[in-house]
Amino acid sequence: MLSADIIRTAIPRVLTEAFFPELPNYYRGKVRENYDLADGRRLLISTDRQSAFDQILAAVPFKGELLTQIARFWFLATADICRNHVLDYPDPNVVVGQRLEMLPVEVVVRDYLTGSTDTSIWPMYRDGKREMYGIRFPDGLRKNDKLPTTIITPTTKAAAGQHDAPTTAAEIVSGGHLSQKLWDEVAEVSLALFAKGRALAAERGLILVDTKFEFGVDAQGRLTLADEILTPDSSRYWQAGSYQARHAAREEPESLDKEFLRLWIASQCDPYREPIPEIPQATLIDFTRKYIALYEAVTGNVFAPEITDEPVKERIRRNLKAYF
Repeated sequence: MLSADIIRTAIPRVLTEAFFPELPNYYRGKVRENYDLADGRRLLISTDRQSAFDQILAAVPFKGELLTQIARFWFLATADICRNHVLDYPDPNVVVGQRLEMLPVEVVVRDYLTGSTDTSIWPMYRDGKREMYGIRFPDGLRKNDKLPTTIITPTTKAAAGQHDAPTTAAEIVSGGHLSQKLWDEVAEVSLALFAKGRALAAERGLILVDTKFEFGVDAQGRLTLADEILTPDSSRYWQAGSYQARHAAREEPESLDKEFLRLWIASQCDPYREPIPEIPQATLIDFTRKYIALYEAVTGNVFAPEITDEPVKERIRRNLKAYF
């Protein structure tokens, strides 16, 4: 595990943007910079930007590299379940992927009643809703309870600056977003991917709580996993060893994901109605250490980033010269 001092020295060198005018068809996402090449490939560069509550809040040391490498592990581990978009990794922060026709829905698979955002099931349940995403929930549950069964809670993708909208499987088909056949395939594959992730996480002393998947179809019309998979940005992970005792004491689980930051923000303000305060340096360091702990637990490798005087953006530029 990197020391807090090493992480602190990396704060001034975080990668906040990765715009390269030498590359074509630039698109900026919340965390990733994307470039569509003429030959049908897409470059996805993970920055260190951190988003929560639909806002960019800070930059976290080594975050882009950690996200890329955690996803790399999971793409390889799940390749027997679903094809994915990955073609190459020319840099620790970069994926070269196959460009896809992205599906207009995101799939969140859940095993627990939790969450803090307005599309999470716990805030809606707490406020009295018992039917969400087309699923009926029983009375008497409390936050962080295990659900009776694994569920899928899909959302339709929102335009830039807007919120994803909760939907149901029936609405996805009736609204013409996906055919029944394609939705059935998406649901089946999503549950299989989650089951594989849950099993591997359990072997490593972790609980995979929930996760988001994004899919597209390739030129042959084949379902293909895209974006990222089972990272701490798109998933919740809890420490299995302390979950039961903390849950019985009505304490939040020990998490290794960005829910840590969401809960910190929610303790400071109402993030949907009030300005979010500046995140303290110590909180950013804790954030990095949680992502490192997850990387090391999941992959079995020690996180050892290349730390030199060369700025991260210049290293990426050097490694991407073949694509200019």
